Amino acid sequence: MTDAITRYDLPQTAIPRRWYNIQADLPRPLPPVLHPGTHAPVGPDDLAPLFPMALIGQEVSRERYIDIPEEVREIYKLWRPTPLIRARRLEKALGTPAHIYYKYEGVSPSGSHKLNTAVAQAFYNKAEGVQGLTTETGAGQWGTALSIACNFIGLPLEVFMVRVSFQQKPYRRVIMQSFGSSVHPSPSEATDAGKAILAQDPDTTGSLGIAISEAVEVAAKSGGSKKYALGSVLNHVLMHQTVIGQEALQQMEIAGEYPDVVIACAGGGSNLAGIALPFVHQNLTNGKKTRILAAEPAACPSLTRGVYAYDFGDAIGMTPLVKMYTLGRRFIPPPVHAGGLRYHGMASVICELYDQGLMEAIAIGQVETFQAATQFLRAEGIVPAPEPSHAIAAVIREALAAKESGEKKVILFHLCGHGHFDMTAYEAYLAGKLNDYEYPQELIEAAMAELPKVEDPTAAS
Repeated sequence: MTDAITRYDLPQTAIPRRWYNIQADLPRPLPPVLHPGTHAPVGPDDLAPLFPMALIGQEVSRERYIDIPEEVREIYKLWRPTPLIRARRLEKALGTPAHIYYKYEGVSPSGSHKLNTAVAQAFYNKAEGVQGLTTETGAGQWGTALSIACNFIGLPLEVFMVRVSFQQKPYRRVIMQSFGSSVHPSPSEATDAGKAILAQDPDTTGSLGIAISEAVEVAAKSGGSKKYALGSVLNHVLMHQTVIGQEALQQMEIAGEYPDVVIACAGGGSNLAGIALPFVHQNLTNGKKTRILAAEPAACPSLTRGVYAYDFGDAIGMTPLVKMYTLGRRFIPPPVHAGGLRYHGMASVICELYDQGLMEAIAIGQVETFQAATQFLRAEGIVPAPEPSHAIAAVIREALAAKESGEKKVILFHLCGHGHFDMTAYEAYLAGKLNDYEYPQELIEAAMAELPKVEDPTAAS
């Protein structure tokens, strides 16, 4: 029976041939990225020590679509298109009239959505003669994805993994090493940035900002032989992920429905952008009214409690200044298990959508998050990673609200990765050892006092 269908698959011929670039459709352009020293807008030459020219071009492009190289599409065929699944069993468990769909990226070789941009970045770097890449990783999903991509493309990779995740998720590290990457706990003794932070706080649990500082330092000091690859935040990274939402649009059409709300977790912004931006495009150009909802951790609430201001993307202050919702570059997040969501800022694209009222955001504690994850896995049979479990918690809120109002709502969310390497988090939850952590307002205010003094070129607009 048609109404019993739970999975909507596309043929490989339906893999998108172009990435979608939201910059073509934004009501106002993104704020310029500023040089950390001069505070003038950065140009291609400023970014060249870190990125290949092809990616720099994508970063600033206003073209609506950018062609996906065939070599990249061939690798995509290992897992794309990914399935769209109707969560009928979860709907029944909740007793909701809502129809819940999820786009599942956990079928990729890395177990998450990160491989969509990892393959592209490795490809463009190799094409321009780069001899190796450096990167940071939080929970390990990005480091795993880039390790796989570099293995496919033929590039060595050096990974700086946030120390608490290095300790909590050893098998992520082993996977990276199995694909040929070298992995350091960050902060490390391998860089000046790492040594300086360890000298101040030998017991630090680390942060993505610190790991970024270390990876950027290695690339910047390599004399051009190494470049830096980032798993989220930057425009080209978010653009590469739009294959997810483009496929989802096709699959929702097959299902005969269109989402009232699209939900994804938010850390740096890449998986949220991947599922949501093609739907934002429909809102902006075709009169659709889909709500876009970001679910972030209460322990790292950059959108819901941060300040929209220029800040560094890293802890030391080596990167260009980006206008974003930030908790301050010196923000050290508590060691919650959603390692991929522990970034102090947010992608410029996501920040602009939020600031312009084109999307919403909520912050959710990790106890509710793991309650939702457990309810989902017992209904649907998939163990979700801690990061997208924030989205699942938001979905359950929406579904129960629909139950209370008696309203049929179509909910689409992004299950951006499985949690097979996150079982220490589930173990802690099942043992009753997980606690909620609300980031103290006084720490946010202290971090805001250290924001760089920059004349905001967008202030008058």
